[in-house]
Amino acid sequence: MLTFFNFLLSKILLSILLVGLAAPAAAHTYFFGVTDISINKTSKHIEVIHQFTAHDIENTIAEINQVSFSPEHPQYDELVKNYLEKNFSLQRDNKTIKMNWIGFEIKRGQLFAYQESIIKSFLANLVVKNTILVDTYAEQVNTVNYQDPSSIRKTQGSLTFDNLSRVAVITANK
Repeated sequence: MLTFFNFLLSKILLSILLVGLAAPAAAHTYFFGVTDISINKTSKHIEVIHQFTAHDIENTIAEINQVSFSPEHPQYDELVKNYLEKNFSLQRDNKTIKMNWIGFEIKRGQLFAYQESIIKSFLANLVVKNTILVDTYAEQVNTVNYQDPSSIRKTQGSLTFDNLSRVAVITANK
């Protein structure tokens, strides 16, 4: 009886161990990113916050540059900045809006990157280009949420970007 109990217990523990090892592999079945664009009420500058899975960004940069890429890489900060700036832009009247790079941080496997426009602006009729990760991951979907509480029409909404939709225009609410 005791050996059967030990056998059963070992099988249960082995099953729990295997499920625990398989969970991280199954945990990342969706590829998505979120960007929030808003107008700072005081400065009237555009503020941008990106949130993406850090290892997806790292894998993409490694693939593009054909290097082993991790936070220990001597150019980690610069390559992350360059990648995000190349794959995300805002335009008005066919002119790119210059953005200051504030920086980024990694929390719980998520990369949060921060940008701010140099000049005062508004969101209506702004052209958004977002190709972050869509060339590396066919399933990648990026959502851009926008909000301009200071505008007359309270401009707010969401845009979706993927392999087929890479550019969209923010429209004013009616």
